[in-house]
Amino acid sequence: MCSGSSGGWLNNKPASTRGFATRRPQAPDGLGRGDADEEKPQAIEDSAVNLCVTCDPTIARGHGLGRHTVPETAMYSAVCAIQNCWLAARAENVGVGWVSIVEVDAIRRILAIPDHIVIVGYLCLGYVSGFDTEPELEGKGWEQRVPLADVIHFNRYAATDPRRAETLAQRCDQGATNEVR
Repeated sequence: MCSGSSGGWLNNKPASTRGFATRRPQAPDGLGRGDADEEKPQAIEDSAVNLCVTCDPTIARGHGLGRHTVPETAMYSAVCAIQNCWLAARAENVGVGWVSIVEVDAIRRILAIPDHIVIVGYLCLGYVSGFDTEPELEGKGWEQRVPLADVIHFNRYAATDPRRAETLAQRCDQGATNEVR
C-alpha cells in the first residue's frame, strides 16, 4: 500500500472506528460553538473505506538516505503518498477526506499502533454525490483565499514581485481552465 518507511491500516468496517470521533472539536477562533459541532467527523462512520497512514521514523530503508540532513524526509514521503492517493481517487470519482478532528490516542489504541509510529493522516474514502468547487473553509466563510502574489517569493524569502506573481497566477489559472475542458 505504501512504500519506504510509510505504512497504513486499511479498514472497511467503520463500526470499529466509532471511538475515533468521540471528542467534540474545539471551536476555532472566529467560529461559534455550533459551527464546530457540525464539523464532527461523521465521515468516519459513513465512508466506505478508512485509511490510517503512518510513518515509522526508525526504519533505515534506503540506508536512511536523506534523513541524515533532513530528518523529516520520511514524513514528507508519507504526505506525498497521501496526495498521490488523493489524486488517483479523484480521477476515479472517489472522494477523499482528511479527518483532522479525531482522538489520536483512540486511533492508536484501536489499531494497536506502537508509540514510536507517527500517525500522519486519517483518510475517509468513498463515492460522493459531488465535489466542492472551492475549498471548504472558504466556502463556509471561515477563511479567505490569500492572493498568490503574497505567497510567492523570488530568489529569496520575502522578495515579492506582484507583477511577476500575477503573470504566474494567470498561467496557473489558464492551465487549470485548460484541464477542465
